[in-house]
Amino acid sequence: MDVSKVLTKTLVASPERRQEADADWNVVQKVQAGDVAAFDQLILKYRERLFSVIYNMTGNREDAADLAQDAFIKAFQSINRFQGQSTFFTWLYRIAVNSTVTHLRKNRLRTFFSLEKITEEDKAAEVLALLSDQSGAERGAFVKELQEKLNEALQKLSIKHRTVVTLFEIDGLSHAEIAEVMGCSIGTVRSRLHYAKQLLQAELQPYLRK
Repeated sequence: MDVSKVLTKTLVASPERRQEADADWNVVQKVQAGDVAAFDQLILKYRERLFSVIYNMTGNREDAADLAQDAFIKAFQSINRFQGQSTFFTWLYRIAVNSTVTHLRKNRLRTFFSLEKITEEDKAAEVLALLSDQSGAERGAFVKELQEKLNEALQKLSIKHRTVVTLFEIDGLSHAEIAEVMGCSIGTVRSRLHYAKQLLQAELQPYLRK
């Protein structure tokens, strides 16, 4: 089984995502007009997703919580400079990812690729079924072992490559959204994902169905 077949996602933004962006822009405009309390709507909407992506970059819950809070503070302080050229979602993520990358470089923290969110989603069974025929207690042991192998593989990637993998695989961002968040081209995102998939393919081959 080719890892790339398991990891394929669409680049086309859904109508729901466009509506979400428009709703966010309306809230941002309220905050810019002086309705400070309206910003709480954005915090409630994105705090779990923001924490999740930062946690999967740092592997430390306390650091993830602090960095997520810091990202919201920075976003609030800069809200008047946001003019809607991108979605609030990608603008916020750009702030969070940049801060997290700086944090990782400064502290040389090991990253931790978590299956936590994936295993909570409906697609978990489908993804895991593609990886193994095991079930029950054996499935739990298999996932734990796979987790360790993923960690080992991702330690061989640069911070930028690990960030792209986290945003794409854990948070489900499209190539275009990741390019906005990281301030690079879609081609660069594709290149980094391709490199990461090649490494994961080699490292996880023994665990994939023949």
